[in-house]
Amino acid sequence: MKPDRLCAFTDGVIAIIITIMVLELPTPRGTGWISLKPEATLFGAYVLSFINVGIYWNNHHHMLQSARRVDGRVLWANLFLLFWLSLFPFVIRWIGEAGVTALPVAAFGVALLLAGFAYQLLEVALIKSEGQQSTIAQAVGAKFKEWVSIALYLTAVIVAFLVSPWISVAIYFGVSAMWLVPDKRFERLAREHPVAANGEQG
Repeated sequence: MKPDRLCAFTDGVIAIIITIMVLELPTPRGTGWISLKPEATLFGAYVLSFINVGIYWNNHHHMLQSARRVDGRVLWANLFLLFWLSLFPFVIRWIGEAGVTALPVAAFGVALLLAGFAYQLLEVALIKSEGQQSTIAQAVGAKFKEWVSIALYLTAVIVAFLVSPWISVAIYFGVSAMWLVPDKRFERLAREHPVAANGEQG
């Protein structure tokens, strides 16, 4: 299968996820600023989820630009990633209803943690499909930032129960801030090796 089909499918699913998330935001019951206060927690969870979905979409786009082909392992790894992203609307609704409490915040952390793990599995599957000399393998490298993110998510899940869920939320925002700058590794290699990145070289 060509990577373009996988990208189109992923774009469609992510668009649906974002649409569902925004539909979770209720209409305020008044006309003044004070009417927004009851929904502040849910809106904050929505913002954090939107940022994370955007980060995954952005980096997924850059990575798949460098792919020449995808196989069954890549398709399943991509579905595994989309499964965890599709849970974002559920967990933000839970936080909106229960507030910033331990279990819903930890559940959000688990979704973020496993989405991050799934993205790494997708990287591994693409490298196996493309080969160790591929542009993707060169761009991914040691994956330091990916492993730091997973470690912070795991820490935040534990902290939600043992210390404070608010600290966990701060960690989630911190990890998101770390990834806000788009992943330049694939763009850099695409400029250095334009033929290979466009799939015109075996």
